Amino acid sequence: MSERIEQEWVNSPSLQELLALLNADGGEARVAGGAVRNALLNQPISDVDIATTLVPRDVILRLKAAGHKPVPTGIEHGTITAVMGEGQTYEVTTLRQDIETDGRHAKVFYGTDWTADAKRRDLTMNALYMDADGKVFDPLGGMEDVLAQTVRFIDNAETRIREDYLRILRFFRFFAWYGSFRPDAEGLKACTRLKDGLSDLSAERIWQELAKLLAAPDPSRSILWMRTTGVLTAVLPESEKWGIDGLQGLIRAEQANNWNPDALLRLMVILPPQEERVETLATRLKLSNKVRDRLKAWANTPEPDASLKQDGFEQWLYWQNAQAVNDRLHLAIAREGDNTKKFIRQLKWLGRWEKPRFTVRGKDLLDNGMKPGPKVSERLNELETRWVESGFKLGKSELLSGVG
Repeated sequence: MSERIEQEWVNSPSLQELLALLNADGGEARVAGGAVRNALLNQPISDVDIATTLVPRDVILRLKAAGHKPVPTGIEHGTITAVMGEGQTYEVTTLRQDIETDGRHAKVFYGTDWTADAKRRDLTMNALYMDADGKVFDPLGGMEDVLAQTVRFIDNAETRIREDYLRILRFFRFFAWYGSFRPDAEGLKACTRLKDGLSDLSAERIWQELAKLLAAPDPSRSILWMRTTGVLTAVLPESEKWGIDGLQGLIRAEQANNWNPDALLRLMVILPPQEERVETLATRLKLSNKVRDRLKAWANTPEPDASLKQDGFEQWLYWQNAQAVNDRLHLAIAREGDNTKKFIRQLKWLGRWEKPRFTVRGKDLLDNGMKPGPKVSERLNELETRWVESGFKLGKSELLSGVG
């Protein structure tokens, strides 16, 4: 099967210049992997990666000679980042062949064999190349799988997984993004048999894959197959004995309300809102403080009372974490219950709400005759509560009257 990609990005001046530079004087270079796959599926192109027969040293020399900046971002793997005009960047990687693997890392040597380079990749849909004219080079039949939206390991699934156990998660991640119907049967069987190997992977690599999977337009089928195979429990034991059916409701709500996909919100829907489990998950996967804090706030924040009118909702909201309330409301709407319209209304109020500033300070109480001590803090809290319950209407002078 032959195919030519005729899209605007193929003719990008910086890309064409880079390919011409690497193709000169006996070199050969092609766009590799994801950009080719996504172009065939008419999906957005993010990063454009280049594969070349040139070794990293020659890539660096050619870039410098042409006035471009080479950055050795992954030189141990044969990768140089080419910084072209106007800051456009491309990862340029020398063709490789694995000679030894341990399930996490591979020893490689450089080569000029495009088929050998393709065979060291994980999935057939990622073993595609495109030349400067847009012509697709498909050494392993990956284009047929792309067009059929079939996610399939190259050659023997078990062999590919044993080379790097992260490929189990990549299999489900790519199914979430690009697959249809059901996952490849041999791939599923291999992932089920070898899932214990996931325990040898770093937490950072596992979370990176999970986050990408959860960001897919609709990851619900992939999550279902991960649950069925036991892979979900292996990488996310905190979700065990907790339903995943809510994920489909969230996807429907996203589509109905034009919400952007949110990987963390999707994670919340398959986790119990329990601080202890969230803490365990955050520690185990080494989540960033920002991610951990958002998950903890969600676990510790109650769902709003659907019967609250706007004044009451805003008074309650004052004491809460606004992001956590936002998360709670999205998940409540996704349940599609009797109170859905009320929660949607509260979400609109939240979107327009700006937290009022309480202007009374401890110094104000001291200036009005209170003696320093713990009672100052207690009185300050009482005044703030009175102010909130007044609908934020009581002024500073009214609040301080009688203080002394």
